[in-house]
Amino acid sequence: MPELPEVETVRQGLAPAMEGAVIDRLEQRRPDLRFPFPERFAERLTGRRIDGLGRRAKYLLADLDDGSVVIMHLGMSGSFRVEEGPLAEPETPGAFHHPRGKALAHDHVVFHLSNGKRVIYNDPRRFGFMDLASRAGIETARHLAGLGVEPVGNAFDGKVLHRLFEAKKAPLKAALLDQGLIAGLGNIYVCEALNMSGLSPERAAGSLTAKAADRLAAAIREVLAAAIAAGGSSLRDHRQANGELGYFQHSFRVYDREGEPCPKLDCSGVIERKVQSGRSTFFCATCQK
Repeated sequence: MPELPEVETVRQGLAPAMEGAVIDRLEQRRPDLRFPFPERFAERLTGRRIDGLGRRAKYLLADLDDGSVVIMHLGMSGSFRVEEGPLAEPETPGAFHHPRGKALAHDHVVFHLSNGKRVIYNDPRRFGFMDLASRAGIETARHLAGLGVEPVGNAFDGKVLHRLFEAKKAPLKAALLDQGLIAGLGNIYVCEALNMSGLSPERAAGSLTAKAADRLAAAIREVLAAAIAAGGSSLRDHRQANGELGYFQHSFRVYDREGEPCPKLDCSGVIERKVQSGRSTFFCATCQK
């Protein structure tokens, strides 16, 4: 499942093509994805201007000029690409370029924009979805209600983290993955941040001292910023909007590095793997306490 950096990478890739453009026509090629499309979805979007493209947790939000918002989720295999011209192929620069599939049967939604561009949503497994909500009630929309603080926003720091985890007995990793506490964090970057901050994924979340919470909050922000700058992890099916394969997976500290030396210079431990709540956790038992 794409995590926050992947979704932010897609947002940044789509924004130049979509922001300020009018949706001249929307092709909706099937009645549903993970969920049915909203009633009269194509009709309601046709003629609307896209005033802005944002992100909340792992959701893309397209603000329209009538006060409505298109909520989009990539699911496990969803991706966007931008094309221009009748026969044009999307540009795919990047040292780690991975050619896109040509299965047009999986192109389920096409935004035909007033600037001549087409934004195409492709989803072989159809676990993604699109929905409509009012901007005025966006925080209580059914997919966004109850989401926690954004880990890359100004409101997130060690004090906030310490307060969120106070008295919680759940393992630290489980608390970090709780979307009602912190919105957008996923398995990969939680593993990375915990190693960087020297904290065990198994310790009780409520055991964090204020100093440890400061260290962890800083590590989370640093890991996410590096991943966004590098284009997201692009594991498995994820691709950037232009088709380029991201490369952050080439610099993971611990994720998927079982048996390798811990990346900390003063640590002689090795990376271990264990399963927590059905997910692989990669960590160093020597330095993460």
